[in-house]
Amino acid sequence: MIDVRALRDNPEPARASQKARGADQTLVDRILEADAVRRSALQEFESLRSTQKEVSKSVGKASAEERPAVLAHAKELAEQVKAAEARANQADAEADRLARLLPNLVEDSVPVGGEEDFVVLRHEGPVKRDFAAEGFEPADHLALGEGLDAIDTRRGAKVSGARFYYLKGVGARLELALMTMALDQAVAAGFTPMMTPTLVTPAVMGGTGFLNEHSDEIYYLPADDLYLTGTSEVALAGYHADEILDLTGGPKRYLGWSTCYRREAGSAGKDTRGIIRVHQFNKVEMFSFCRPEEAAEEHRRFLAWEEQMLAKVELPYRVIDTAAGDLGTSAARKFDCEAWLPTQERFMEVTSTSNCTTFQARRLGIRERRDGQMFPVATLNGTLATTRWIVAILENHQGPDGSVRVPEALRPYMGGLEVLPKVI
Repeated sequence: MIDVRALRDNPEPARASQKARGADQTLVDRILEADAVRRSALQEFESLRSTQKEVSKSVGKASAEERPAVLAHAKELAEQVKAAEARANQADAEADRLARLLPNLVEDSVPVGGEEDFVVLRHEGPVKRDFAAEGFEPADHLALGEGLDAIDTRRGAKVSGARFYYLKGVGARLELALMTMALDQAVAAGFTPMMTPTLVTPAVMGGTGFLNEHSDEIYYLPADDLYLTGTSEVALAGYHADEILDLTGGPKRYLGWSTCYRREAGSAGKDTRGIIRVHQFNKVEMFSFCRPEEAAEEHRRFLAWEEQMLAKVELPYRVIDTAAGDLGTSAARKFDCEAWLPTQERFMEVTSTSNCTTFQARRLGIRERRDGQMFPVATLNGTLATTRWIVAILENHQGPDGSVRVPEALRPYMGGLEVLPKVI
């Protein structure tokens, strides 16, 4: 949530941010108008209530002749105060509703535009393999996974419907190996590991900024009034809701390990083969609460930790600076790492890290006390491993016989296996 007082003092950064996102700039003016109505209604209510208190005090001092008139006036004022309070509450609710519609303000250096307007910062990792020079046509991850008896989408669809799957045998071991290696790396970097809830209240889901134009992608359980999370970021952000943190020792960093659920509404026909875009997957997610002035540096650390993991699985990848129009509601800036997908000859997102500045903390009431004053903290998140990584690992490390080489760093987590052999 934005700082309305700062918006009132200087609305231009918000207008520029909305323009960069390709979003409605008039929302800024509607927020300011609603804020003015809210302040006016509150002032009217407080003025009437003050008058009511004075008149109520005068009842006992009034003479017998004056008392009926004073009591009638007091009764009339009580009705006016009640009506004014209702108007103030309504105005406050409308001002809050509009303020919550405004996405976080993007950083000045974020590329302007939509999904295709990202900026490639650099290419990293090993050189892309030339399969033609090696003398064979690469198989896609699903064909490889089926040959390894590691992925079963047919039975997943039989049991749960389209875009569900089973990971079995070496497939299950590979995912656990990735997640555990990410956990070990994060713990070594000072993160506290967390097994998080996957059901959260509307207050927490909305507080993180996910109940917006993409809310149709979230699974909702109306009988319980709970949402299934699409990332442990949501539960981790809510962990310190309405709390005052002590950040004198530096950022508070947590690592969430959870199953994630996404309806993927509107993505029919896009990456629906195999396990690229599915309704359920596992993910290890970094999360940090830090001081706002430290957030940019913390963001760079998150990206470095993500790249450290990608180096361990030996994947060619690129780092992109996501354009403003492709940022989530809560992000002020986002870096993605995209691994090379040989069979599609394109890059595929495998990690994402966002600096949400104070946006989520304001909505969730997470603050720090410094010099006798309260200040909202900053929040950041970043992917450290997820099910989708299996796609890139299988395709980039495949052999001509359908086997897959296990990256060296993963081998201790796979019981020493160096190669996953084709069995079907």
